[in-house]
Amino acid sequence: MAIALVPETSQSAPPVPPVARIVPRTEALHGEVRVDEYHWLRDRSDPEVLAYLEGENRYTEAMMRPTQPLQQQLYQEMLGRIQQDDCTVPFFRHGWWYCTRTEAGKSYPIFCRRHGPGAEGGTEEIYLDQNRLAEGHEFHALGGVDVSPDGRRLIYLEDLSGFRDHGLVVLDLETGAELERFDHVWFGTAWADDSRTFFYMTADPAKRGNAVWRHRIGTPRSEDVLVFQEDDPLFEMTLSRSRSGCWIFLESDSYSSSEWWGVPAAEPESSARLLAPRRPGVEYLVDHGEGFFLILTNDGARNFRVVRAPEADPAPAGWTEWLPERETVFVESVEVFRDFVVVGERAGGLQRLRVTRLSSGETNEITFSEPAYGILAGDNHHFAAECYRFGYSSFVTPTSVYDYHVATGVRELRKRTEVPSDFDPGQYEVQRFMAPARDGEEIPVSVLSRRGSRRDGSAPLLLHGYGAYGVTMDPVFRSTVLSLVDRGFSYAMAHIRGGQELGRAWYDAGKMLRKENSFNDFVDVAETLVARGYTSADRLVAGGSSAGGLVMGVLANQRPDLFRAIVADVPFVDVINTMLDPSLPLTAQEWEQWGDPRQPEHYACMRRYSPYDNVTAQDYPWLLVTTSLNDSQVMYWEPAKWVARLRATKTDGNPLLFKTNLAGGHSGASGRYDRLRDTAFHFAFMLQAVGR
Repeated sequence: MAIALVPETSQSAPPVPPVARIVPRTEALHGEVRVDEYHWLRDRSDPEVLAYLEGENRYTEAMMRPTQPLQQQLYQEMLGRIQQDDCTVPFFRHGWWYCTRTEAGKSYPIFCRRHGPGAEGGTEEIYLDQNRLAEGHEFHALGGVDVSPDGRRLIYLEDLSGFRDHGLVVLDLETGAELERFDHVWFGTAWADDSRTFFYMTADPAKRGNAVWRHRIGTPRSEDVLVFQEDDPLFEMTLSRSRSGCWIFLESDSYSSSEWWGVPAAEPESSARLLAPRRPGVEYLVDHGEGFFLILTNDGARNFRVVRAPEADPAPAGWTEWLPERETVFVESVEVFRDFVVVGERAGGLQRLRVTRLSSGETNEITFSEPAYGILAGDNHHFAAECYRFGYSSFVTPTSVYDYHVATGVRELRKRTEVPSDFDPGQYEVQRFMAPARDGEEIPVSVLSRRGSRRDGSAPLLLHGYGAYGVTMDPVFRSTVLSLVDRGFSYAMAHIRGGQELGRAWYDAGKMLRKENSFNDFVDVAETLVARGYTSADRLVAGGSSAGGLVMGVLANQRPDLFRAIVADVPFVDVINTMLDPSLPLTAQEWEQWGDPRQPEHYACMRRYSPYDNVTAQDYPWLLVTTSLNDSQVMYWEPAKWVARLRATKTDGNPLLFKTNLAGGHSGASGRYDRLRDTAFHFAFMLQAVGR
């Protein structure tokens, strides 16, 4: 039985959703005449566009008004599980101990440091307070924070709109004076050894990081030197400084090929040096040790291997095997320190760390016993470190920071995130199993439930998925989810193809002409959860964002009978139109991810699943769709057009709510309290959908 968001006893007339005007735009492609009635929503300069988005927001607010007490209750619960006054474990870098603090009532972190031999010694210095920077701004995000090697200067990148258009600021940390400020900068900065020269990046109009520049403090930006420019639209650049401090790395990557260049940090005005030329189908990552590079590559190894190259000549002809490929082990990362190397691996979908001492070649593995978990990156900035720092988390284990002492093999717990409000992990249980896919594959599934939950199909369940770009979804702790689980929900992750949970083959099987495997996997996992009694179709909620939102859009069209509600956040749903427009961010590079619809075979595949192109006159589940006006990764008009077409086409009376953050980016709101309120809004919708 449907639960009315607007009570029947309300004395006011029920809210009416806005109606988007229809302005058909036609084009012919591969023998098909394509009609886009809502193309006009792309024009953000048209006042009617903003009026339409605001109208949808008012409708959503009116429909959700009865849930406001529930939203407030959820918000207070989730806030009560956060240690608002908190501090990260200090890490050592260039003679200073750095940490990040949060304070109750403040939305953003405070960056601090102490000078001296120990983390507790010296007087705390606040070198950047994001709360002060954010004053007067509806949105504020830091795209990077980078202290110079001598500790005297700071670069930070700030985004005031969510559109990933950064301003770069250089501060003198001794006087507080602003030394430099300029606009339109991309992610990525790197200091040279002199602490006066630094490198930064800019992007092309499609927001593809494509150029690295060298700047010297005190000189005008017009005199900056272009160090490298990537003209191939399939490639995007990143910029970093090696942990050893010896190299400035310029990395250019497509989804199938890599090329790295290096500039000696001690000689910032020297020309960039090519480490290994790009080759079709060959990807690689580089880290630097004393006199050598370690290179993680798929050259001759689908699941990747690690090779060693001399610093003087790192060309492929001189590569020697350091860690060979193993058929059942996917190598994800390699980190080089002065005395040891840490390799991140995944076997059977589960992560582990492989630590090798360079002096002896002795290797130890760091493994864990829980059935499902995630290993998180740690603050490892000190090249001569004797410990390796990492984070560990699971559905029932809050984020835990460990220092692994390489010499002794001792694992030292430095901090476990405190969860107030009497959190007891013993009240919950985690299960991991393999769900059968229709083509014979088996899909990993991770599930969190209250201990002792019945498996009779009576419980609601939230199933989350992503399945793209080789991104792995690990079952880490989310204190917010407990507000659902404590109300009888189970929470599950479907580790579908398109991610790399089961290695590179798992990724390759979920992209391009095989993309439909991702959607089929999600459906097969959902049906398995129903068959095993975890939930039933009238209590099953699906959720995903961005590329995971694409999965949600496909489900809504193809299997509306299987889900009570679907939540699609910033969903990539107008696949063909977006991939036909290389002027948009991400499009050209992602021809290697989704395909190029100008090619008939690619178009035919996209045409089968593109959510906007497959809306049909049928009943749909409850739908909540969100976007941000300044999203530069999935443009706001994709979900806006999809919702408009759904409103004009679907045959049911189920709620269809569309919410636009008018001052946010791809990840929504920037402040931690606003993000909690957004989560409370989402959960209230889900709870109403299943009658809880």
